[in-house]
Amino acid sequence: MDPINLHLRRDFVGYGRNPPDPRWPGGARLALNIVLNYEEGSEPSIPDGDPASETGLIDGSGGLSVRDLGAESMFEYGSRVGVWRLLRILERHGSAATVFGCALALERNPELVVALKELGHDLCCHGRRWVRHQDLTEAEERSEIAAAVASLSGLFGKAPPGWYCRYAPSVNTRRLLLEHGGFLYDSDSYADELPYWVEVSGTPHLVVPYSLTNNDARFIRQGLATADDFFSYLRDSFDLLYREGETQPKMMSVGLHMRLAGHPGRAVALERFLDHVAQHSDVWVCRRDEIARHWHENHRPRPRV
Repeated sequence: MDPINLHLRRDFVGYGRNPPDPRWPGGARLALNIVLNYEEGSEPSIPDGDPASETGLIDGSGGLSVRDLGAESMFEYGSRVGVWRLLRILERHGSAATVFGCALALERNPELVVALKELGHDLCCHGRRWVRHQDLTEAEERSEIAAAVASLSGLFGKAPPGWYCRYAPSVNTRRLLLEHGGFLYDSDSYADELPYWVEVSGTPHLVVPYSLTNNDARFIRQGLATADDFFSYLRDSFDLLYREGETQPKMMSVGLHMRLAGHPGRAVALERFLDHVAQHSDVWVCRRDEIARHWHENHRPRPRV
């Protein structure tokens, strides 16, 4: 394979039988990261020049090929109500979190930007809008990345340290992130339960993998029906990782969407889960940038041989 594209080589081995000890702060058995996917206002919509309303990851729509006001209002719920409920739950539990933020969505809710700065949650760039990077030319994708980073840097006074595509990345995304510069990591992978290094154009680059299993999208796509369903799944995932963490500590990501988990009958699952986590010692509830910085400082990439 072309050395420039080594990061595209599929790796079915990873850390193998004996993964490294991550040496989490305080000797934690598990690093837990809660992710708030803040997208409301960045989705395709006719007022923003798109051919139809977005109807993905909402509780229902008429499937209209024109403007769907019902679908639009479900997205508005996420930014008007859902995000504040989830932030309050996190604050009551003293839990750090990461915001996967779409730039246009945050531009449209300046009160939320102020709150996120005050609360100290970190930001991972989730693109400018809902864009399928696989459909973009390299020049178009380069422009999208630059525009998203410029917007979020202006809103928050600093560049976002991480990146996560709204949809899957293209074959160029990771190389373009390094070309742009300033990123500690990306999360465009679901391949592991520990961060890992890849080589991109001869440069080491950190991947902090994400999860679509510990994710509220499954209420819409895969049959979760109640808060008990979601809580049970999160609790069981946490419990096994915590037990394994006695000898092989890992990380756990939990993904939430404001228009989904922000509803009362689902938000209670987050409350129950954080209550359960609080009953365990040796858990590092942390931000994603903290995980990335820890890995940069304590687990440098090994030279190629």
